[in-house]
Amino acid sequence: MFKPRPPPERIKHPYARIAVIGGGLTGVSSAAHAVSHGFEVVLYEAADRIGGIWAHENKTSGLQLNSLLYRFHPAVCWKRAFPQRDEILGEIEKVWKEYRLEERTRLNTPVRQVKQVKRASPDDECQAHVRSPSQWYINAGEDGPFDAIIVAIGTTGEPRWVGFEGMPSKAGRFDNGHREPAGPTTSNSQGKRAGKKNERKAQKAGTVEKHEQWTYQGPVLHSSQLDYATPEVLHNKTVAVIGSGASGVEAVETVLARGVDRCIMFARQDKVRNVIFDVFLSTQPFGREMPFSVAWEQFLALWQYHGVEDLVPRRGLFVSTPVVNDDFLNHVRAGKCIYVRGDVVRLTTNGIVVDVRESIECGSPLGIGKGVHECIRPTGSDSEKSGAAQESEGHVEFKADVVILATGYKRPSLSFLPQELFPKDYERPRLYLQNFSTEDWSVLLTNSAYLNAIGTVDTRILLTFLLDPTTRPTAKDMKLWVDVIRFIKRGAQGGALGFFTYMELMIWIVTFHILRPDRWRWSSFILFGWDVSPDDERLVSLVHEGK
Repeated sequence: MFKPRPPPERIKHPYARIAVIGGGLTGVSSAAHAVSHGFEVVLYEAADRIGGIWAHENKTSGLQLNSLLYRFHPAVCWKRAFPQRDEILGEIEKVWKEYRLEERTRLNTPVRQVKQVKRASPDDECQAHVRSPSQWYINAGEDGPFDAIIVAIGTTGEPRWVGFEGMPSKAGRFDNGHREPAGPTTSNSQGKRAGKKNERKAQKAGTVEKHEQWTYQGPVLHSSQLDYATPEVLHNKTVAVIGSGASGVEAVETVLARGVDRCIMFARQDKVRNVIFDVFLSTQPFGREMPFSVAWEQFLALWQYHGVEDLVPRRGLFVSTPVVNDDFLNHVRAGKCIYVRGDVVRLTTNGIVVDVRESIECGSPLGIGKGVHECIRPTGSDSEKSGAAQESEGHVEFKADVVILATGYKRPSLSFLPQELFPKDYERPRLYLQNFSTEDWSVLLTNSAYLNAIGTVDTRILLTFLLDPTTRPTAKDMKLWVDVIRFIKRGAQGGALGFFTYMELMIWIVTFHILRPDRWRWSSFILFGWDVSPDDERLVSLVHEGK
């Protein structure tokens, strides 16, 4: 019912031209929406294939949100609640082909510059299709002017290598010397620089006498490299995972499936959630703790966290980005994974020293009221129960055969965009509806703006701006909206999510469409994708009037 028809072989009268930067899940989805509704697009992808970050993930990597919330396009049909990499890539390619995006895609074309040509007055000659505030040229401008741009580069770039003290210079390398991970080639050199820096730091402090006495001797891998780890690296080993976000959860699941003896996860912040959390999250206006949040939190603690109640985040369930995963909780319940809250101090020859706040370990039976639960706080000999050695007050050394850095990825740079699009106090993610530049509504950063949040703004809002001049916001109005949202989130207990798209979108639709009879004709299009098709003479006339 909501799936738009694929575009004709040729769109005779495109309503506008849009440049889509990024050929991942979001970029392909945005481009497919645009062409199905009669807009011409050019899709730019720096790699030699589409797929974005999923084209470089481990085979076992999967969604940490239920796939019901991850239907990035109505044509998608998931087979599993938590699909893995190959299924996700398959759905991306299916949409890419079905909506005739192959001939509209520029592979191996990194975008290095976006040139903005502003119209000085309404009387300027319109070289593009609609009267948008600016015309846009990509790189050398060989594809001509665009009326709008969609930046869909995501939030994950190169792997982030954290240089802990004691990190070996061989971090990221394998013993055979021939299996190098996919992705950026800078990671190994970063590991070498971190290792040399840590060596100088330790020697200067006088904490060690020889290199071998403090440098970790086992393999150190980034979570994105697990596909390249041979069975000998992991089988029957104790694996330490540094990081508790989506990368850390995936790493635990991957190594347990490959036969490791046990896992230890070190978490600075709690980010483990469950599938029912998705439902209750939608009841939290603007993604912050509300007076009734305690009711949902108590229900989740009793229903989903039974047996591992100490895993309930201390700051509350609605104050940070969620990782929704039931299987991880079962791994902790079964004693396959020890969950340690604390800060990594350094790596040692055989393990990791952690400033432990709390260590949570459980027994094997599952179910309410069953199993052995043990919450250990480091008080001398108690730490020995989890196979750790007490170093000093609060500092515990955990033995580990392999260390996995689930430290995430660097944020991709937006340096190719004109910097004046993001004035002070209106940078990412403080944008109009979380993703529009407050200086120019024709710039949409879909899934490229957030820091600590959930959500994506639908491309159809941009298409509506392009179709109807009366719906286009001014820079003053967009900044006012951002200021009001910022005021509402101010003072949130424990802090608010960087943004919360669902509730904000509904308030925006009610305020600017439901309560505006002159805009009712666009409500069904924004919400459901109805009533806008290619080469509609009525819409062609409307666009020409707007010029």
